[in-house]
Amino acid sequence: MQKAPSACWSSENSGRIFGRADMRVDNAEHPRPGFRAIAEENVPNRFETFLLGDGEKKVTEEPDTRVQSASVFTFNKEDHTLGNMLRSRLKQSPHVLFSGYKVPHPLFSTFELRVQTDGSLTPRQAVLQACKDLVTDLGLLSREFTKEWELRKMVGDNVDGGTNGI
Repeated sequence: MQKAPSACWSSENSGRIFGRADMRVDNAEHPRPGFRAIAEENVPNRFETFLLGDGEKKVTEEPDTRVQSASVFTFNKEDHTLGNMLRSRLKQSPHVLFSGYKVPHPLFSTFELRVQTDGSLTPRQAVLQACKDLVTDLGLLSREFTKEWELRKMVGDNVDGGTNGI
């Protein structure tokens, strides 16, 4: 018997984490028969978290009726990674007064992005421009990384395919 990490019960056999704080377990079986099977039923298939279904849109826009020049965009099959990048890029625009996102529920791969502009451009235009800027930045990052990687391989002394200190 060993003590599971605080705030969870984990099984070395399955690599999954379940439920109760500071519970003593013997890693072979969960104390409640059938618990593992029930927990695994609740886990969605991995492809369901990023592939759009038939007729499902990637992004929907709903104008905010309480505030002028504001909209709420719902992104399907995306998570904090894109939400945070878009929010950060939108904040850099001088025409964006507010940008923020939230994930309504952690089991569903959606987030809501709220954007308010000063009226010189629409929230939709601001989001489109932020997306274009992100694609440009990520392309630059990819090129720079590839260039540095190739230089590191050319300069490296290790000919057996090692990591050369990376």
